[in-house]
Amino acid sequence: MRSAIRLALPVAATFIIVTATAQSAIPAPHDDACALLTDAQVSAALSVPVGAGSYQIPTFKKTCSWNSTGNSTKGATSVVLMLEGLDAYQAGKATRQSKTTSVKPISGIGDDAYCLAVGSNVGLIVKKRNVAFKIAVFGTLPIEKKQAMEKALAQQIVSRL
Repeated sequence: MRSAIRLALPVAATFIIVTATAQSAIPAPHDDACALLTDAQVSAALSVPVGAGSYQIPTFKKTCSWNSTGNSTKGATSVVLMLEGLDAYQAGKATRQSKTTSVKPISGIGDDAYCLAVGSNVGLIVKKRNVAFKIAVFGTLPIEKKQAMEKALAQQIVSRL
């Protein structure tokens, strides 16, 4: 009986170590939007200096905003990152096309992504595993320029998920 216990202990210890290592390799869903981008990354993508990322409601950390610190009358003025559920991701993807609304698939980011444009406002919505987020650049810019900035920021976020 003692020899069976002596043999079982190392096997059990190895199983516990392997299981713990495998679980730690799976990324956990992020619930802090400001932690997914640095101020320097946002400044670089917008080509303007921005202040620190901030929450609109201090206790709700799934939305973060970065605002331009300069007088940017023609250019990007802010970025908003919003973490959302997969149901919201799917709902946006199912939006009907109209004269003022369009949904365009975007390749090369996460598991799936699309651009949702409503008038002159545009946002890039991305899904990676069980996490979805929307990144939106605001300011006086052509939609194509906003989309390029959003794509650059989204790629950096996806690399952290």
